[in-house]
Amino acid sequence: MKRIGIACGATALVLFTGFPFAWMILTAFKRSHEIFTTPPTFLPASFTSENVTQLFEQTRFGTYLANSVLVASATVLLTLVLATPAAYALTRFRWRGRETVAATVLFTYMFAPIMVIIPFYVLMRTLELTNTHLGLVLAYSAFCLPFALWLLRSFFQSIPLELEEAALIDGASRARAVLHVVLPLAIPGVIATGTFTFILAWNDYIFARVLLSADELKTLPVGIADLYNASVVDWGMIMSAGMLVLLPVLVVFVFIQRYLVTGWGSGGIKG
Repeated sequence: MKRIGIACGATALVLFTGFPFAWMILTAFKRSHEIFTTPPTFLPASFTSENVTQLFEQTRFGTYLANSVLVASATVLLTLVLATPAAYALTRFRWRGRETVAATVLFTYMFAPIMVIIPFYVLMRTLELTNTHLGLVLAYSAFCLPFALWLLRSFFQSIPLELEEAALIDGASRARAVLHVVLPLAIPGVIATGTFTFILAWNDYIFARVLLSADELKTLPVGIADLYNASVVDWGMIMSAGMLVLLPVLVVFVFIQRYLVTGWGSGGIKG
């Protein structure tokens, strides 16, 4: 009986959370007149791809998509390059104030983006990096780095120190021990951290809105917001845009799901 109750509750939760996405996807394939019919229909009378076609032909959605992929990928790369060795150093080297530094790093993540966006804008304007993808990547990396560092630190703590010490005793240098012993075991945690960073950079609106003004540099959240704020709102195109924004993240989750489960699970265990 308990299992039946859990199954019913899980099914209800899936239906409740999944219905808006299903409605968005099905609306993207409806014709314009059918979107506003009363009473509304859940399934399209006839599926059409004209909304997707118009989205690419009448807007710069392809440019926005390419910009988002570029910025999110560069943010993931820069964040992991900085956070991985820093997290390793926080777990493998003992020095005074190590725990204080780790706690302070996590504390900085508590600041909401809206609280730091003005200092970021002033800094980027001083460095002449406003209205550039480089400035946006640096802003995203700075915002993602504290949590990425903390998550990787927890994961490195779960890797037995004895494995690395054995490699050092066998004559391997520390760099070689890290590359051939520690990092292969840390791959699930690195992937989990990279996924978190990618999603944050992919979905961000505030930094992109403030730091970018040129239309050809805008990312998807800003581009879709401008599409919604147009004088004539085409709901078919907006639903198509929402569907296409969701697909890359969904594909990423499908291919790396097992790494995420391993990374999030093992990263929470301290050795």
